[in-house]
Amino acid sequence: MLKSLGTVETRSLVGAMAAADAMLKAADVRICDFSLVGSGLVAVVVSGEVAAVQAAVNSGLSAAEKIAEVVSFNVIPNPSGEVNKLLE
Repeated sequence: MLKSLGTVETRSLVGAMAAADAMLKAADVRICDFSLVGSGLVAVVVSGEVAAVQAAVNSGLSAAEKIAEVVSFNVIPNPSGEVNKLLE
């Protein structure tokens, strides 16, 4: 069971890669998903402890904003088991 999920979605592959790099360097999290959504949208999903995920999302958001349009971001503490199935 995941402790927390965090997402950053950008309208740029390069922006999402920068976000992912910053997220992994900022905190003890792991990438669960890196999705090319379509129409230029790319989503990065990380998991870990709640505080680590929050720090990672903040760092990823800051990095992505410098070079791309950030469409959305979110942290979900203690996600439902049904949400976990989406990432399998």
